[in-house]
Amino acid sequence: MSRNIVETLLGAAVLLVAFGFLSWAYTRSDLATPEGYLLRAAFDRIDGLEIGADVRVSGIRVGQVVEERLDLDTYRAEVVFSVREDVKLPRDSSAAIVSSGLLGGKYLSIIPGAEEDLLPPGGRITFTQSPVNLEDLLGRYIFGSQAEGGQRP
Repeated sequence: MSRNIVETLLGAAVLLVAFGFLSWAYTRSDLATPEGYLLRAAFDRIDGLEIGADVRVSGIRVGQVVEERLDLDTYRAEVVFSVREDVKLPRDSSAAIVSSGLLGGKYLSIIPGAEEDLLPPGGRITFTQSPVNLEDLLGRYIFGSQAEGGQRP
């Protein structure tokens, strides 16, 4: 009988530790409701950009990607992202999807513009740059050099 009590207490302790770990992981994963206001941007493609990816201005994290969807009228990828309330972006700001390293993930880089008018919550960034596709670049380099007699620069 005492063995059943020990096993029950040990099982409860394991469940308690597992619950603690899950709550810690949830708070660290930025899956909670994003803080700040939402903006949108449309791209030709968003290869590798994930929901929850960083949104950065000058390399500083100011938000996160909240949603990705396909615009069925234009067949462009629309990205919805949050920006901290204290970061006000000019209306002519631009957005680019860039890599955080050769093998790293992608993030959304915002380049602030110079206009005095600011993007309102729910506004759209119209100047965008899709990510560079490394495979396409390598293919162009390899096949481009073969078309020139196999000589490389």
